[in-house]
Amino acid sequence: MPVSIRPATLSDIPAITRIYAHAVAHGTASFELDPPDEAEMTRRMSALIDNGFPYIVAEEAGALLGYAYAGAYRPRPAYRFSVEDSIYIAPDAQRRGIGRILLTALIEESEKRGFRQMIAVIGDASQTPSIELHRAAGFRMIGAVEAVGFKHGKWLATVLMQRPLGEGDTTDPYVPMTLV
Repeated sequence: MPVSIRPATLSDIPAITRIYAHAVAHGTASFELDPPDEAEMTRRMSALIDNGFPYIVAEEAGALLGYAYAGAYRPRPAYRFSVEDSIYIAPDAQRRGIGRILLTALIEESEKRGFRQMIAVIGDASQTPSIELHRAAGFRMIGAVEAVGFKHGKWLATVLMQRPLGEGDTTDPYVPMTLV
């Protein structure tokens, strides 16, 4: 059965929470140290969806294989057209191309919503699969922050990559006028 992509729903929270808990406990993609519970993951998902950000899942034969979302790159208003992507794959679904499928769909959905730049903040410079996934999707390396996080007994660098969305910075974004 093929992998399908669809918007995430609150019924996906248990699987999303399990996938993220594994990433927090065993990996360096997230700099969180303690996995959040389902209530916190529900709060986070709702905040993203309620604010117009895409949040999607990949599933196959009813099993959730991974999820991805775009969120605000930074909270200040001038950053409102830039998003940061996050992608997490279930341990037993890794190395199957699920990340590529999710990232491609997330880029498309972010463009539809009018976002103009996507930033990848990749935890741990040794995350070669994530770096290569983003490079293949059109991201370019824009820098790294050395020894910015300490997790699993070691200092970690953060890699920054960027990709334009839609018209990128070639035109001014549409900003609805407000009536005075």
